[in-house]
Amino acid sequence: MVETLACGEAIYAFSKSNTPVKTVEPGSTITIETYDCFQNQIRSNDTEINSIDWEQINPATGPIFVKDALPGDVLSVKIEKIDLASEGVMTVGPGLGVMGHRLEKFEAKMIPIVDGKAVFNDKLAIPLNPMIGVIGVAPAGDPVSCGTPGAHGGNMDTKLITEGATLYFPVFAEGALFALGDLHAAMGDGEVGVSGIEIPGSVTVTLNVIKGSSLRHPLLVNEEGIAVIVSAETLDEAAKTSVEEMIDLLQPHTDLSLNHITMLMSAVGQTQISQIVDPLVTARFFVPKSVLDAYRVKLFE
Repeated sequence: MVETLACGEAIYAFSKSNTPVKTVEPGSTITIETYDCFQNQIRSNDTEINSIDWEQINPATGPIFVKDALPGDVLSVKIEKIDLASEGVMTVGPGLGVMGHRLEKFEAKMIPIVDGKAVFNDKLAIPLNPMIGVIGVAPAGDPVSCGTPGAHGGNMDTKLITEGATLYFPVFAEGALFALGDLHAAMGDGEVGVSGIEIPGSVTVTLNVIKGSSLRHPLLVNEEGIAVIVSAETLDEAAKTSVEEMIDLLQPHTDLSLNHITMLMSAVGQTQISQIVDPLVTARFFVPKSVLDAYRVKLFE
């Protein structure tokens, strides 16, 4: 039986002091409804910036208490399905995103979803890439706004976080206190304008607890390979840390010296940008499945 959680149960910061709105057993599958990142406040192209309550941005539905999850464990989140509403929205404006220093006015644009594509205008329909912008667990220390990414996850805005992927999070608080939100119908690497095609919807996930394992940053696994996702103050720091974390993760599963695994990562690994517009920026280091298969690497099994 698939459980459900309505989007009325929302948080604006990930925190170990948040009160759980649902408790589930490990192995549970749950469908989680979500607002868009503006809490569905934008309804037309005529929306003005002053009409938006900016205290209600990036709501995440939850948190969910997962039994048996304790600090030092790993929470596994398999993304089974993403369902989108029939219309999304994008915004740009002064001070927002990479071009914010050149933009003179705030503008919203409603984008219908028709026949599996996002209709940008009468000349262009964009293929969908349904993905989750905000997803994570309670951090170890102080609360972290849902708009900020970190080692706990949060607003990582990583386009690989989509159907079929499994995310692994370090657990910092009892029960993990998992939540998600900020769906996108499509988003490019970088999210340079500060919004993808923001959209309400629902996500079905299966949650599991992995004992005897630990992580320092979120890890994503899909059919193509694995990616370590790191958020930091600069892209240099995020990218370099993601490489080092990947090497530390994989080396114990191989017979390679540090020199040789560094050579291998330089030959086949991919440094990729997730987003460059949030309070911390996010990069990932991706390694193809062929490397894991060659060394029979089985993480978290």
